[in-house]
Amino acid sequence: MNRTNYPNKKIILAAVNAKYIHSNLAVYSLKAYAEQSGHPSEIREYTINQTFGEILKDLYESQPGLLCFSCYIWNKTWIDDLAREIHKLLPDTWIWVGGPEVTYCAREYLEGHPAIDGVMRGEGEGSFLELAKLFQDGTDAERLADIPGLTFRQNGAILETANREPLSMDALPFVYTHLQDFTNRILYYESSRGCPFSCSYCLSSLDKKLRFRSLSLVKKELQFFIDQKVPQVKFVDRTFNCDRARALEIWEFLTRQDQGVTNFHFEIGADLLGPEELACMRAMRPGLIQLEIGVQSTNPETIQEIQRKTDFEKIKDNVAQIQQGQNIHQHLDLIAGLPCEGYDRFAQSFDQVYHMRPQQLQLGFLKVLKGSRMERMAEEYGCVYLDREPYEVLKTKWISYEETLSLKQVESMVETYYNSGQFQHTLPLLEGLFSSPFTLYRKLGEFYEEKGYSQISHSRLRRYDILLEFVKSCGVSDQPFIEAMTVDLYCRENLKSRPAWMASQEPWQKEIRGYIRREGLPKTVHIEVLPQGTLLFDYRYRNPLTNNVEEKQIIL
Repeated sequence: MNRTNYPNKKIILAAVNAKYIHSNLAVYSLKAYAEQSGHPSEIREYTINQTFGEILKDLYESQPGLLCFSCYIWNKTWIDDLAREIHKLLPDTWIWVGGPEVTYCAREYLEGHPAIDGVMRGEGEGSFLELAKLFQDGTDAERLADIPGLTFRQNGAILETANREPLSMDALPFVYTHLQDFTNRILYYESSRGCPFSCSYCLSSLDKKLRFRSLSLVKKELQFFIDQKVPQVKFVDRTFNCDRARALEIWEFLTRQDQGVTNFHFEIGADLLGPEELACMRAMRPGLIQLEIGVQSTNPETIQEIQRKTDFEKIKDNVAQIQQGQNIHQHLDLIAGLPCEGYDRFAQSFDQVYHMRPQQLQLGFLKVLKGSRMERMAEEYGCVYLDREPYEVLKTKWISYEETLSLKQVESMVETYYNSGQFQHTLPLLEGLFSSPFTLYRKLGEFYEEKGYSQISHSRLRRYDILLEFVKSCGVSDQPFIEAMTVDLYCRENLKSRPAWMASQEPWQKEIRGYIRREGLPKTVHIEVLPQGTLLFDYRYRNPLTNNVEEKQIIL
């Protein structure tokens, strides 16, 4: 579409996030980069939990002349639909998109989406600045051919300019100068771009131009977060510690400057950690950092096939050393549906990672992303996957759809009972009933399915009821489980009403009140008399890694 007259000069950068607590670093970076050259824009952030009509109304009422959407795997359908409808309402508005969901299929995307005028491919700051300049200066749209990194419509054809050279990371302005815009939200921070590795399922493997922001700038900006007492900052660097010396210097800086509030999240390669980094971590305040570690599979054949370079034994050893410090939350990832890994072999990967006892175990499913090597190999792998996002695997020549559905049940049970952190005393007892952790979660998932529980949203207390029902179906005494679940419940909260399966505490109320009075304890504590002893739960103090209060054995 050729334009020389635009309805107005307003530019809107629009993002549709997965949750309200998320923020979209991309649109803030594009806005800040263009504004330092005198080209202002406005940001509109929405979530996929809002109604479609609500978002459409807001975009229409904002009356943009240029509307740019940030596209990701979780919002692409929303954006496709929004662009189509806003084009009907504002036919003279220029609509552009950018992001990983459209970068590697830009021509194909425009062919299938006539409401979209163009795609900013890859790194967007420079492309957006030049596009904004052309738009706000009223330059003829024919000049688009002079801007690198674009795919666009012109004179009935789809044209594509050369790829844009990557920016220096130091050229990117700091986007968080107005923190009031991010109240109660997670802040995302970028200290590097690109990835040195070549994992076949990941789009980051396509960007080999690994670049770092200067340490002096990084330290200054991290100090800002610390001084402002920001609750959480998530680094979006693909493998934060690919440069070990640099990662260590940043972690040592955070340890020195820590003020006891801010948590920093890093995605790392655990097998890249050396003794210096591990020593630094041992000195950290509990909750200062948390680590996301991609194991993906423990099958050497699978790791080789996906062109991933990891050493599982070293990952296992380093994770164990970090666990010993009891001060760092670790989140370990597995991917089901990878090549050369069938159902039984994935179960083995699951058990091996489960036995490492991370705070969270993320069981994800292979997503065949457009532009990835995995997409090119899909036919050879017999990989059948969803045509629309999230492009998730349905089956491969190693795993059937029925087995994928079974793994979905396992995933749901792991999220409910393990990752919630609410069953830390009960799960070890349950594990003792089965030959392996995977078998436990598979059987629990099958129980949910048989009882019709899997399609219902359950309250936290109801999940305990169902678990007790499952224990009874296993033909064992439920008494040890009742005691463990009682401890688990009170580790989280001082219940206002007790479930029917809990033993009454009425016989001990006089002794309990007397103990609290003698010890000068607040009324917010709870004392529970159990067959194995009497426990005190003090809700003034919580473990920063688990959010549980610690139980203390006492004598009344």
